[in-house]
Amino acid sequence: MESFKSSQVSNWSVYGIPAFQDNYLWAIVHEPSKACIVVDPGCARSVQAFLNARGYHLSGILVTHHHPDHVGGIDQLLESAENNVPVYGPATGRVPQVNRPVREGDTVDVHCLVAKVLEVPGHTLDHIAYVIELKETMKSDEVWMFPGDTLFSSGCGRLFEGTALQMYESLQKLNQFPDNTLVFCAHEYTESNIRFARFYESDSKNIKEREVEVSKVRQQGLSTIPTTLGVERSSNLFLNAKNPIEFKQIRDAKDRF
Repeated sequence: MESFKSSQVSNWSVYGIPAFQDNYLWAIVHEPSKACIVVDPGCARSVQAFLNARGYHLSGILVTHHHPDHVGGIDQLLESAENNVPVYGPATGRVPQVNRPVREGDTVDVHCLVAKVLEVPGHTLDHIAYVIELKETMKSDEVWMFPGDTLFSSGCGRLFEGTALQMYESLQKLNQFPDNTLVFCAHEYTESNIRFARFYESDSKNIKEREVEVSKVRQQGLSTIPTTLGVERSSNLFLNAKNPIEFKQIRDAKDRF
């Protein structure tokens, strides 16, 4: 799959850069200046090819967590960059390239757009997400969310370090934004996630309809991402869990599926 534009508001665009087997690296571009901030650049080759093909230059990096498929390309990209590039990420020191550590409540300047930092432990203990509410700086009600491996389309990340309670609370934190929030998650897992959802809740009309829609999109070789919070509220078992106990039951069942 080629890189693709997934959203544009005025002078700002978001592009998806496919990498590895099922990763998406996200590029936030200010079109007039050709400045590009990349989210979780696990593969330097994929990012550099995207930059070269479109004439963009790397102006910053946003990191959600320390797993290699999210940070593995940082060193090479920094070596190739013409100027010192700010690297934002968790303040725990687990990503040594981070030179702008951020925590809950901090904000990041993304070409004059404001990205809010949310701490969302569960997949890892120091996982963070970035949310850009365009209404704060532009005449748009669109919201761009970059949750890394916390929230997926029809799913959520595995609990490698955190607890079910932490992940449940993290998903609820992400769930505070409006239905039209675009969710730029980091993997193309939708088909397998919706297959599990149909198994777990076979009578759900919303899940059945989502499965049909996802199948059509994937048969065309297209991405199911970004999804929206509205879509996820109608079909994501994890996001809709009523409490941490129910969430853990669903997560355990998915892990065994």
